[in-house]
Amino acid sequence: MNEVFITRIAKFLPNDPVANAEMEDILGMVNDRPSRTRSIVLRQSGIKTRHYAIDKNRTITHNNAQLTARAIQSLADEHFSIDDIELLCCGTATPDQMIPSHASMVHGVLKNRPLEINSPSGVCCSGMQAYKYGYLSVRAGETKNAVCTGSETASFSSSAHKFVAVSEASQSSREPTPLAFERDFLRWMLSDGAGALLMENRPRGPISLRIEWVDSMSFANELAVCMFGGCARQDDGTVRSFHTYDYETVRERALTTLQQDVRLLNDNIIAYAVQSLEIASERRGCSPKDVDYFLPHLSSEYFRKPLAEQMERAGIGLPQERWFTNLTRVGNVGSASAYLALEDLFHSGRLEQGQRIWLAVPESGRFMYMNALMTVC
Repeated sequence: MNEVFITRIAKFLPNDPVANAEMEDILGMVNDRPSRTRSIVLRQSGIKTRHYAIDKNRTITHNNAQLTARAIQSLADEHFSIDDIELLCCGTATPDQMIPSHASMVHGVLKNRPLEINSPSGVCCSGMQAYKYGYLSVRAGETKNAVCTGSETASFSSSAHKFVAVSEASQSSREPTPLAFERDFLRWMLSDGAGALLMENRPRGPISLRIEWVDSMSFANELAVCMFGGCARQDDGTVRSFHTYDYETVRERALTTLQQDVRLLNDNIIAYAVQSLEIASERRGCSPKDVDYFLPHLSSEYFRKPLAEQMERAGIGLPQERWFTNLTRVGNVGSASAYLALEDLFHSGRLEQGQRIWLAVPESGRFMYMNALMTVC
């Protein structure tokens, strides 16, 4: 089995950073009414700026495949070109279309040589599933290298014209009403961008990251659907596809947009995150308390303190100075967030040989978690 090294990491964040006060100018107001949810969500999230692939005229500047291709192209240098890629793994929660796959469309934008592709689906963990597929391919000797990505264009489904808020108390009059919290929540949480990394079977450059292991754990057997899109959730925790509803219901209930059960999220996301960390620690003989940098994908700063407290109670806690996130500057970019944080740390000048980095990525779709350990070479 080959050792696997991350030798290059790149990102692409579209357009200028968007401050909190500018968000509604770009995403728009549902029914021409300011959001009652926005200030609450932003205060708790701690996010100050983010990026959108749409401009103030609400014109799309980059689709998801284009964002991803731009990040991949930034991996190229005099020693590696996009024509050298042997495997392309692209994870996203917001592909530009249902068919063809996201990786197919990215490959089409790149227009490099014929190669193997892989398109994991899901939410935040889809980028880490791409990471694991690439890692296993290079480790098994199936390929000498793999380019793995995470990318999102959440702004497309957050734009105001995708929502119609109708008062349930006056269905006959169809009077508009402010959007309910559960439907408005994710509009102010998610943003756009792409991250890409190159895995090879040998180290290269001033520093490389040797991948020690990647763990994946789903708790869908225990928990109901929490974050969903393109469907409506049923009372038993399953979902019903938007294809089975009439057009007016799809539009009024915004069934093609992303939605979140905030109560289910708050009740479970941290407890199961710590459980996944404990399982990985026991399986791999290493815990977060033993590493130099802990990179948790925090969807909101709201979760930082409870995560730290529960990790401490479980005996796997570590000081905050060893935590590393860039959430407040780039926002919650779903499947790209782990890539963007790792890219930031990789190019920070802070890494030294022998240091260990733990990536921890939760996914609230139906509660899946992925953890990975890397060593600086």
